Amino acid sequence: MAYSTSTIAGQSIQEIINALPGLMAVAVVDAQSGMALASHSNSPSLNPETAAAYNTEVVKQKQKAMAALKLTDEKIEDILMTLSHQLHLIKLSEDGKKFIYLVVNSRDTNLAIAREVLREGAALLK
Repeated sequence: MAYSTSTIAGQSIQEIINALPGLMAVAVVDAQSGMALASHSNSPSLNPETAAAYNTEVVKQKQKAMAALKLTDEKIEDILMTLSHQLHLIKLSEDGKKFIYLVVNSRDTNLAIAREVLREGAALLK
């Protein structure tokens, strides 16, 4: 179990762990640098810090696509990637400066509940 904290980011991670104890991994990420501000993993094969860096590029590319499409009145709420046995979710903070990256087993976790937990976790990142 890897766990590092940065005050508010760490509190957000702890709230998510409490709500979804069976999660595979979670990280609060600085959206500009890709640095994980806090992270936790229940899976030795899943490094949330490495995933944070790559998922920062996913967020940036989606923002570029939105700009190219002139979707100026829209903002990213969350990004969902569905794998064979996992759900990977990215939830941006209100100001867009941070995001939460969450990995759960798709058989064990209800998507609606995971999204609600992320919404609550992101609200702490104000």
